[in-house]
Amino acid sequence: MLRRSLLSLIVPAAILLGAVPASAENRLALVIGQSAYKSVPALPNPANDAKAVSQMLTDAGFAVTAASDLSQDEMRARLSDFAGQVAAKGADTVALVFYAGHGLQIDGENYLVPVDVDPKREADIPIQAVRLNDVLNTLTSVPSRMRIVLLDACRNNPFPELSKTAGHGLAIVDARVGAPGTFVSFSTSPGAEAEDGSGANSPYTTALLASAKEPGIPIEDTFKRVRLAVNRATDGRQTPWDSSSLTDDFRFMAGAAASPAVTPPPAPAKRTVDEWKRELQGKPIEAANELMVVDGSDESYEAFAAIFAGTPRGLQARDWLDRHRRMVAWNNAVLANTAAAYRGFLAQYPDTDLTATARKMIERLRYRPDPAPAVALSMPATSVALAAPTCPCNAAPPQQPLQQRANVPVKKRADPDPPRRAGKRPPRVVVEDDVVVVRRPPPTVVYEPAGPPIGIGIGIGIGGGGGGYRGNYGGGYRRGGY
Repeated sequence: MLRRSLLSLIVPAAILLGAVPASAENRLALVIGQSAYKSVPALPNPANDAKAVSQMLTDAGFAVTAASDLSQDEMRARLSDFAGQVAAKGADTVALVFYAGHGLQIDGENYLVPVDVDPKREADIPIQAVRLNDVLNTLTSVPSRMRIVLLDACRNNPFPELSKTAGHGLAIVDARVGAPGTFVSFSTSPGAEAEDGSGANSPYTTALLASAKEPGIPIEDTFKRVRLAVNRATDGRQTPWDSSSLTDDFRFMAGAAASPAVTPPPAPAKRTVDEWKRELQGKPIEAANELMVVDGSDESYEAFAAIFAGTPRGLQARDWLDRHRRMVAWNNAVLANTAAAYRGFLAQYPDTDLTATARKMIERLRYRPDPAPAVALSMPATSVALAAPTCPCNAAPPQQPLQQRANVPVKKRADPDPPRRAGKRPPRVVVEDDVVVVRRPPPTVVYEPAGPPIGIGIGIGIGGGGGGYRGNYGGGYRRGGY
């Protein structure tokens, strides 16, 4: 009888082994669903999506904080509290944020939209919404092993006045040029809009729930399956997109992986267009479409569009490819953030949904000087070395060359109104190894050079990217505004 009782416990446990988390690391999740918008029609599915994803993540071993219909202040408070929870758990923590609701891009920045937002113009969004880069920066401000951000947020722009000038969908976020250990997934490709769906959940969340529950699947393969499932469910109208800088393995559920029914055999890391043409040639169009969607590269889309030109699937592939290249060019212009960069974008793409934004940015930057190359200054404790005279008070007399030997005094041109302090000696100028050296007896008299400050640079580390997300993300995601 005792043996039978033990077996009755052991067998179900063995059966359920595949439904447990893949590892024993700390797992924390913040799940937000925004449905009850006050100034625009409510979204039916985000609340349902958040509830279903919360349950899935709980089954996967996450400690889940669920929230819905948050105002801007509430969103920021929840994000801050969540970062505190991650910090308390320690560096071996997987931090995941799932957001369902409206999302917008304004001036190349992505924003998550609180339910209390009521913008009258584009300039209201940065004031009333929450920057996606602030979410990313908050997550990376505390030590963690991995950060996963899942955004079912690319729905249509619900604000009529903004939809006339703002770009469609969301802008690119490139995790590969940020801090290692970040994974970002969008419910559709950059610059496109996602569907809310006619069922209880959006197409993206429906696919995520099914794929994440499969045991033993690495996260990258999980989202390849999500891409393919959403593409099928929407008849090619919507294809999710993701970017990864993960260095560790992650699986939602443990267990032996099931044989992949839809994922093709491993492909080379990078195939040329011609190689993809040979791969796709002769295959049924739907089978070729699946290979292309799972791969997700420009080369596979270009090959497919060429082989199946004129067909509905071929036209969809061409539209995806053109939009993706346009969004990459837009991302590069936003990262540079100069009038010349935006003019270059308009020269390449003169008539798109981003045209109005590009022209506005050119006008905004018209009086901004182009960034000068950074100049390194050597500053010993007892002197300030300048590679060349930077102001009239330290310049050599006209038509009088500097002496070429070290430690030879150089006559200083009379200053019409030299700065002095009572009872203090003025600085003495000498030449040491062809470098003008200003020796300053205490207290130091500082001569401020005319012109722009030395060392202006663009903080490009990730963003996206080229230089990263805007903000302070590890040197990082792009610079925060003009």
